[in-house]
Amino acid sequence: MATTAAAPSLNDCLKLLRGERDEQKLAGLLLATKFCQGDDTDSIVKVYQAVGFRFLRRLLMTGMGNEKGGEDKEVYLRLSVTVLAAFSRVSEIASLTEMVDMVPLVAEIVSKLPEQSVAEECFEFLLLIAMASEQGITKFYEPKVMDALASNISTLPDESKSLELSTRLLQLLVNKLNVDVLNTATIQGVASMVVCLARLFCVLHNAIKFDALHMLSSLLSLKNLLLYDALRTTPRLWAAHIRVGITSVLQNRIVSSEKLQALLLADCMMSILGEDWLLQECDISSQKEVMPVDKFVLLILESARVEIAVLLNELAYLKYDESPKSSTSRQESIQQKQRSLAIAFSLLEKFIKMISSGAEGQVMRESTIMKAISGLNETIGIVLDFLQDSKDHNQRKGDDLLAAVRIIGSYLAEAPHACKDKTTHLLGYILSLEGQDESSPFYSVCFMLPMLSQITLEADGCRTLASFEGYKTVADSLLKLIELDQVTNEDAGTIVLACDTIINFLSNKKSLQIQVDNGLLKILRVLPLWAVQSSDPSLIVVASGVCALILELTSEEFLLSHCDFDISALESLSYLIVASLDQKIGENDKELLDQQQMIISAYRRWAVKFPIISRIVQQAMNV
Repeated sequence: MATTAAAPSLNDCLKLLRGERDEQKLAGLLLATKFCQGDDTDSIVKVYQAVGFRFLRRLLMTGMGNEKGGEDKEVYLRLSVTVLAAFSRVSEIASLTEMVDMVPLVAEIVSKLPEQSVAEECFEFLLLIAMASEQGITKFYEPKVMDALASNISTLPDESKSLELSTRLLQLLVNKLNVDVLNTATIQGVASMVVCLARLFCVLHNAIKFDALHMLSSLLSLKNLLLYDALRTTPRLWAAHIRVGITSVLQNRIVSSEKLQALLLADCMMSILGEDWLLQECDISSQKEVMPVDKFVLLILESARVEIAVLLNELAYLKYDESPKSSTSRQESIQQKQRSLAIAFSLLEKFIKMISSGAEGQVMRESTIMKAISGLNETIGIVLDFLQDSKDHNQRKGDDLLAAVRIIGSYLAEAPHACKDKTTHLLGYILSLEGQDESSPFYSVCFMLPMLSQITLEADGCRTLASFEGYKTVADSLLKLIELDQVTNEDAGTIVLACDTIINFLSNKKSLQIQVDNGLLKILRVLPLWAVQSSDPSLIVVASGVCALILELTSEEFLLSHCDFDISALESLSYLIVASLDQKIGENDKELLDQQQMIISAYRRWAVKFPIISRIVQQAMNV
């Protein structure tokens, strides 16, 4: 009677794997696939130790066609990938350097052999390697690894296991991304990841679409200049994909948190490609219908406006409602609302810049622009109402209040008379607001200077500023600006605006009661010393204009009687006036020419009261 042969055991498998001939090892690996399943960690470890890594790597290379394998190379490839995936399920093995070093090879397999069954095990291996160690994560940022993966991931079938695994891999890489690894050698791989995610965000209509949205927002909000530069030089199809994805999210009934992510992504896109990204026509050459520019612009604006209105209302309720609630819970909610509000405000600020600059080759209809301006007016009114509520509750400190002032200042810089009644009523309060880490108002004044420099061109604006001695706040901010350790170009522009505001205000002194206080006296001392170091004619002339108008309010005798003033300070004023009148200004620069003439006129009015200054100026030039 025939007896049934016993099934091969694990020991039989291990004996084959330890054999000297490749045929034995190969037969052992075929058997090993039956034992290396599920959570049988002990069996997997024994098989790994028996086979030896060199043979497994050689088998994989043969399967890839890098070594002679004949007609069996596809079998070798499938077998080696299956075994690698099994080994990687044991984290102790997956974290080994020799396993991590297989990542570039497996990524290459994914890019060249898109057969789904092989791809699925490849992505399982790659995911488990990334999960096992930091070394595994870092390997993916080596040159060409991410490029190889990204080209395949974006073409994987919807709902496939491979797409699910690859998405989990991308999430892990994004969440664990260390900015220290972003350099010229690795940045192209990250850019390829963005391109891949952009396509998924565009074409998918399942949970992975929102996974892609979150990953894109996370990567682009790093504001990494290397990444931004790499994306700018990448063909713009990725940007069109993101635009279609954002449109889809904002058009549908989706929770507010996802819409905020889409708005954050739009804000990042405008940072990378410029504010006029919203206005760029795009064609993705597929069945996807791209929303016309006018509708897209209004969709972005209206979505931001809705979120701002809701967030301001919720924030005011959380801050000022007296119902019992855990202070910790309330504070966490407030901080979350403030972060969300910052996203919407940042986007709105870029939108204001886009509308005001009038992009070259403007493609928006006039009716669209008018709708946008009307919407902006309404939203700024809501932000002013939020500040009114804060004033009513005696709140003068907070980064959310400062953010509100910034967006108001951005808009009023372009439309200084918008929301005039509310702005006039709140202006004194606005200029008194402080950020959380400020000890006195500064940034709130800087944000409002573009508007202040315009409204003070008229007597009504000067009277408004005088009603709460706002000119003193402007003077204090000017002093803080020129006392900065390093003055940037942006700071220099703000200094000019502060000087313009003071000049406008002092030019209307006949209708105002202005007294020389310590702030104006300090400007006379420090502004000349700062300005004469500049090579910018506009800074020199505008600084001289401020000092010339302040001098008209006082006398040399009074200044020398002041404890902080001496002859050297008067000499510095003299040198500044001479320097400003000595500037060679072109005929087309009417504003600077007018300021020079104003300085001359002011000098002639007060020269008799300042013999020291008068003598130095007359020696330098004939005025």
